Amino acid sequence: MLSTKDSITFKKGKLSNSKLIELYLGILKPRMIEEKMLKLLRQGKVSKWFAGIGQEAISVGCTMALKEEEVIFPMHRNLGVFTTRKIPLERLFCQWQGKKLGFTNGRDRSFHFGTMDYNTVGMISHLGPQLSLASGVAMACKMGKEKSVSLAFTGEGGTSEGEFHEALNVAAVWQLPVIFVIENNGYGLSTPASQQYKCKDLADRGIGYGMRSIIVDGNNVLEVYNTIKKVAAEIRKNPEPILIEAKTFRMRGHEEASGTKYVPKELMDHWAQKDPLENFENFLLFENVITEEKIKQYRADIKKEIEDALAIADAEPAIEVNFDKELEDVFTPFNFQETKSSGTKTEKRFIDSISDALALAMDKNDKLVLMGQDIADYGGVFKITDGFMKKYGADRVRNTPLCESAIIGIALGLSLKGYKSMVEMQFADFVSCGFNQIVNNLAKLHYRWGQNADVVVRMPCGGGVAAGPFHSQTNEAWFTHTPGLKVVYPSNPYDAKGLLLAAFEDPNPVMFFEHKGMYRSLTEEIPDDYYTIPIGKAAIRKFGNEVTIITYGMGVQWASKVVEEMGIDAEILDLRSLSPIDYEAIETSVQKTNKAIILHEDVMAGGIGGDISAYINEHLFEHLDGPVMRAASMNTPVPFSADLEKQYLPVERFKEKLEKLLAY
Repeated sequence: MLSTKDSITFKKGKLSNSKLIELYLGILKPRMIEEKMLKLLRQGKVSKWFAGIGQEAISVGCTMALKEEEVIFPMHRNLGVFTTRKIPLERLFCQWQGKKLGFTNGRDRSFHFGTMDYNTVGMISHLGPQLSLASGVAMACKMGKEKSVSLAFTGEGGTSEGEFHEALNVAAVWQLPVIFVIENNGYGLSTPASQQYKCKDLADRGIGYGMRSIIVDGNNVLEVYNTIKKVAAEIRKNPEPILIEAKTFRMRGHEEASGTKYVPKELMDHWAQKDPLENFENFLLFENVITEEKIKQYRADIKKEIEDALAIADAEPAIEVNFDKELEDVFTPFNFQETKSSGTKTEKRFIDSISDALALAMDKNDKLVLMGQDIADYGGVFKITDGFMKKYGADRVRNTPLCESAIIGIALGLSLKGYKSMVEMQFADFVSCGFNQIVNNLAKLHYRWGQNADVVVRMPCGGGVAAGPFHSQTNEAWFTHTPGLKVVYPSNPYDAKGLLLAAFEDPNPVMFFEHKGMYRSLTEEIPDDYYTIPIGKAAIRKFGNEVTIITYGMGVQWASKVVEEMGIDAEILDLRSLSPIDYEAIETSVQKTNKAIILHEDVMAGGIGGDISAYINEHLFEHLDGPVMRAASMNTPVPFSADLEKQYLPVERFKEKLEKLLAY
C-alpha cells in the first residue's frame, strides 16, 4: 500500500505484477494518444477533441475488469475503452479524420460509433439513451443465460436526463445484469455539479431504484478495476443492476474550444495532484514493479505504435462521395421473399389479424420479444395479446413500466444481441415520450456505423372514437420525415396481417400504424396461415378512369364509401406503406386518370400529402388535367366532442375537393 502525494492510496492486494503493468500500460496509451491528438488539433488535422486526460483510470479499469465478449457503452472521454479493447489505432485515427478506414464512412465523428466486432457501442450526443441500450444487452444476456453483464458510462450531467431515470428504473424492476457507471467529473460543459443535482452523492440515487450503489475513487485504477471485477462476478451469477459513482475531474474543457476559465485555479491544482497516471506510475516505481528505464521503453513503444498508425491513416484517401451509396446505406439490405398463403380462410376482424400475425411471428422466431404497457396477463388495452404470456412466457411477453424511451432503447439493445423486438405504444400519441430513441437511434444506426436496428413499433392510432387530443392522433408524418424508418399503415385485415409479418421479417426499424377505429369495425376472410405482403408496394382497391384517389389507412374506407355514394369512376390507390412510398404505382395511376387527389387523416400542415403532391407536380405535370388536390384533417388538435371531431376529420372536405377536381 502506498499513499502518494497524500492523494491516492493504492492497494495491490493479490494482483500480479504483470496485471499491474497491464493496467499501467492501459492508462498510459490513451494518455499518449490524447497528447498527440491535442497537437494534431492545433495543426488542424482533427476537427474536434473531447479530452479525457485525468479520467483514464475509469475507462481502463472498467474495461479490463470485464470479459472481451461483454458489451461496453462508452462516451466522449472513454478512449481507454477503445484502446483496451485493442481496436487498431489506424482505424481510430481514420474515424477521427472522417476516412473510410474508420467506422462510420465519414458520417459521424469522434466516439459516435460502435463496432460489435469489439463489443463496443458508442454514444449519441443525447448522452442518456445508451443506458437503455445497455439494459437491452443485459436483458439479452439474462434471457440467453449467458452469465454476462453489460456496462454503460454516463456523466454527472447525464444523470439529469429522463432516460437515466427510466433506464435505471426498468433495469431494477427486471433485475438486469448491467453496471451503470457515472463519471462524476465536476462539470457538464461549464455547469458545475452543484447546479446539476441536490443530493450529496449521485450514488444515493440507486437507493430510490432499489439497487446497490458504490462510490469509487475514479482516479485510482486499482480501486476501479477491483470494484468492477467484483460486482461483475456477482451479477453474472445473480443478475441485478449496480450503480457506480466514480469521482474524478475534467482537467480540460468540455471540448478543446471551451477552455477551463470557469474552473477555480485551486480546484484545478487539487485535482492535478490526483493525476491517475502519475500517481500509479509512482506507486509502481516504489513497489519495484517497473523502472525508469522500463517507463522510457514503454513510452517509446507506444509512441512508435501511434506514429505508425498515423502514417497509415494519413495515407488513406479521403471519402469518395457516392450519391447512391449514401441512400443505400440508410437501410440494412434485405432480400424480401414474399410468402404466399396456401391454407384455409376464416372471417376475422382487423384486431384479430394483428393478434394472428403476432402469434405466428412468435411461433416462427423464438428470439422475438413483445414489450408494452399492460400487454402481458391483461392482454393489452385492446386485448390483442390476450393469452400470449401464458403461451410464450413472461420473458417474451413483457409488461413494461411507463418508460417509453427506455423500452425502445432496450429493444435496440436486444437487437444488438440478435433478438427481435416489438414495442407496443399503448396509443400512438404516447410515442412522443420515446421520440429520441426512434428518430436518433433506431433510424440512424445503420447509416452511421452499419448496425441494423431490428425493432417493430406498433402504433394504435386514429380518431373517430371520441378519445380526445391525447388518444386520437395519426402522427405518421413525424416519422416519414425521418430517414431510416419504414412506415406502414394498412387499411384492412388482410393487409394488416401480411404487412405485420413482413415487418417482423425486415431487419430494419418499422413503425406500424393500426387505426383503432378499424379494430372491430372491419371484418373479412383472411388466411389462417403465415403469409407476407411486401413493404413499399401500393395496391389498387378500385380501378377507375376519372380520377386517382391516393390514400391509406382509414382514408381507404372513407374514399370507398364516398366514391360509391357519388357514383364516380375513380381509381383508389392504397399506399399501404408511407416509407418507402410506391411512386411507380402513383405515376401509373395518375398517367391513366390525369387527375389526382390525396386523402389522409393526419392534419394538412406537414402531412405526407404535401410530399406526394409535390412529387406529382414535379414529375407528372404534363399528364394533369387539373390541380393536385389534398383533403386532410384540420390543423388543430383532435377534439373530444363528436360534432367537433366530425368537423375535424376530412371526410366532408374530401367530397367538396373531389367535386371541384372533377369539374376541371
